[in-house]
Amino acid sequence: MSLSINVNADAAQNASVVAVSGEVDVSNADQLRSAIDTCLDEGAPSVVVDLAEVPYIDSTGIGVLVGAAHRAAEKSVRFEVARPQRNVERVLGLLGVSADLNVREA
Repeated sequence: MSLSINVNADAAQNASVVAVSGEVDVSNADQLRSAIDTCLDEGAPSVVVDLAEVPYIDSTGIGVLVGAAHRAAEKSVRFEVARPQRNVERVLGLLGVSADLNVREA
């Protein structure tokens, strides 16, 4: 399954929303990193990574999210992961990174 990433501004949330669709793994995690870094570099006050359409994410993809959360914190930018599918949310919880990623269901 190929990866699709769309970045949009959400005025209601005052955020850049990175909507991800497809499986995130070592072969394409750099695309996700690049999209998030662009939002952070452009000075977005908040970055939301929407994982509603991501059925699978490997350790490389999770590392990208954790690294982005840390870079966002350094820039005083709110970072959160929104709407992860149940299996993705479970993995994030098992790894103990849900709090770092500010995971929210909706």
